[in-house]
Amino acid sequence: MRQLGDNSSGLDVNSTSCEIHDSILSPALPILYSIIFFFGLVSNIMTIFVFFLRKHSDSSMAVYMNHLAMADILLVMCLPLRVYYHNSPGPFYLCKVLGVFFYVNMYASILFLSLISLDRYLKIIKPVWVLRIHKVRWSHRASFSVWAGLVLAMSFFSLRKDKEGPCDRICFHFHHKGLLGGMANLTVVAFFYAIFLLFICFYARITTKLRNMSLGNRDPKAQRRKSRVILKTFVVPVIFTLCFLPYHLVRVPYVLAQVDVIQALGSKQILHILNELTLLLSALNSCLDPIIYYFLSCTYRRTILCALQGQFKTMYAVNRRRISINRSITEI
Repeated sequence: MRQLGDNSSGLDVNSTSCEIHDSILSPALPILYSIIFFFGLVSNIMTIFVFFLRKHSDSSMAVYMNHLAMADILLVMCLPLRVYYHNSPGPFYLCKVLGVFFYVNMYASILFLSLISLDRYLKIIKPVWVLRIHKVRWSHRASFSVWAGLVLAMSFFSLRKDKEGPCDRICFHFHHKGLLGGMANLTVVAFFYAIFLLFICFYARITTKLRNMSLGNRDPKAQRRKSRVILKTFVVPVIFTLCFLPYHLVRVPYVLAQVDVIQALGSKQILHILNELTLLLSALNSCLDPIIYYFLSCTYRRTILCALQGQFKTMYAVNRRRISINRSITEI
């Protein structure tokens, strides 16, 4: 396939222009991605700084949060080039590799949120079990396996040659795919739905367990405390669902349009706009994950509050202490 930068226009003389466009989103997408880049970069740099202060990363939760923050900051670093090449031709291989890099970090966020949920599920539902998954060494191995598996899987997408058409010359746009590429994308969608079903099962069981816990049934303060715990439990599934479910709901018909199962130009145009909007929500996850850290980690919360109040000596002392694993997981 020819690189886009081979001639001044990036298009062949006999080719037609792309009939699918961003429509009303064209001026808004660069602005919205720039906002996500700014807040995502600031919040995740702050998060990595807090984790760097931690002397004792003695919980599997802390390990997964570290890797989740790294995935988020790598994802937001993709956004400036996405804004720069918005709706215009660009170097073919740069755009393709950057797109794959974006998806590697997006699915890394999905998998690390899943590992956090699995960790919480086992520690709340089976608190007396001592499993290998609870060990920090196992958590490190699981995290590195996630990165290795994603890089290996996504390398297939960077090496694959799809169908070529006028829209394929525009970076981060509607691109036609061959049958093999379409099947690979639908397999990824099916993988996400499997993870999402596990999410529902995990948090249904966690909520039931927390509702049945005895924290002083006749004590109003204890009941309010239980209610707060249950509400905080929903932070992870709410953010996960908001950011990732809409994109994967749109993804199935969108891929069918890419492989020309859906051929109507109007349908392709609508699906392209929906895909861009839901992909924007997926990128927004990089700004919302620090909210998860704030509610699930007492050390992170205290560090942020100390920093905002200018109590830097106290902030440093908080991160020198060892914390209870169960307390950081359940916040009870």
